[in-house]
Amino acid sequence: MRGIAPLVGQVVSRVVIRHPTLRWPIPSHLVTTLPHAKLIKLTRRAKYILADFNDANDSHLGTLILHLGMSGRICLLAQDEVAAKHDHFDIHFVAGQVLRLRDPRRFGAVLWADSREGVADHPLIKSLGPEPLEMGFTGEYLYQQLRNKSAAIKIAIMDSHLVVGVGNIYASESLFRARINPKTPANKVSKVKCERLVAEIKATLAAAIEAGGSSLRDFFGADGNPGYFQQTYFVYGRTDAPCRECGAPICQIKQGQRSTFYCAECQS
Repeated sequence: MRGIAPLVGQVVSRVVIRHPTLRWPIPSHLVTTLPHAKLIKLTRRAKYILADFNDANDSHLGTLILHLGMSGRICLLAQDEVAAKHDHFDIHFVAGQVLRLRDPRRFGAVLWADSREGVADHPLIKSLGPEPLEMGFTGEYLYQQLRNKSAAIKIAIMDSHLVVGVGNIYASESLFRARINPKTPANKVSKVKCERLVAEIKATLAAAIEAGGSSLRDFFGADGNPGYFQQTYFVYGRTDAPCRECGAPICQIKQGQRSTFYCAECQS
């Protein structure tokens, strides 16, 4: 999101919708709603990028909700950049730049919450758990949430109703750092281990943000540069490779239709 921060304060000149059928249809009214609006704030909630706009009278107009899906990419381009096959949605700004959504698999989303509805009450937002880097996500909170959950701890911490933003990669990496076996029933994780796990989730995410993120191989930031956090993985994607801590081979199992990676020695 840092890559598109320079757009804050800029005014929209026009909107282009080329392919409206993403995960949900792109609202057609954006073509008339957003021109002359000013982008006043960019925030994030889970994997949703929230772009707040004011109208020409400087009153809050609404919030654009963007989700990149599995392989979507937001590009910040010059206005003369020719659109490619998978470029579905553009916001042109008066200053000369274009915010473009590129999504080969069309699993992304472009949605709108007007000022009357409020983005906090949007169905996709209101049921989400706390952000992992916020103060509300604590060891005590996690321990209380897990007490009645018998699912494996890795499955539990990937539930966005419990905490947002802990995807498959970060879950495996955080559990390794906390020395917790991913197969452990969630309600068997002690309060002390919950404290440690929360600390390692925060540390893992902070390191990923600093390194530019991580995702599928075709992930790129708005500036066109790939994320580099994947080069420092302890366990993810390292099946049979030696553990960076003890040298034992990294194990791979399936949990909830997703691959889990862990060290059977360090996470015993």
